[in-house]
Amino acid sequence: MHKSHPAGPKKQKFNQLSPPSQPTFMPVPPTPLTIIQIAQIAVPKSDNSINFTKKSKTMEFPGNLRYTKDHEWILAEGNTATVGITDFAQHELGDIVFVDIDSVGKPLGANEIFGTVEAVKTVSDLYLPVSGTVTDVNPDLNESAHPEYVNTDPYGKGWMVKMTVDNIAELDGLLDAAAYKSLIGE
Repeated sequence: MHKSHPAGPKKQKFNQLSPPSQPTFMPVPPTPLTIIQIAQIAVPKSDNSINFTKKSKTMEFPGNLRYTKDHEWILAEGNTATVGITDFAQHELGDIVFVDIDSVGKPLGANEIFGTVEAVKTVSDLYLPVSGTVTDVNPDLNESAHPEYVNTDPYGKGWMVKMTVDNIAELDGLLDAAAYKSLIGE
């Protein structure tokens, strides 16, 4: 004969549970990060819900540069030019840990991939703004040197390549600072 416990299994009522001393947050599942994704951070509210707000940072868009829709910049001086990624791009990527450029000496067309940039959680292709040949890579971006220069000084120490431009007229098809700001919603 099977005996059952008269009171049944012991149950704890929800109102007897003590609330956590600090809010707990469910981790957001990772999604692929694109270079144009809006950077957001979780901000706890007093009612334990989560608010998402843009990271605040004043971004720079120097007027002497031309910009691409893929977030590269170019500074032309005659038929030579310096290329890098924009302040907006580095901000969206996060902490840069590695820059891989193996296109020195190779003639490339406009919008062709000249390398990649690796951040903590993503890798993004780098596109040449105009046709030409990459002649030099910034040695300071080497993994053992200072790839973080792309984050701290994207238009200065964080330049990526120098190149010879095949057709200076291609620069006219790129965005000026005002058009680039409009593209990214600034």
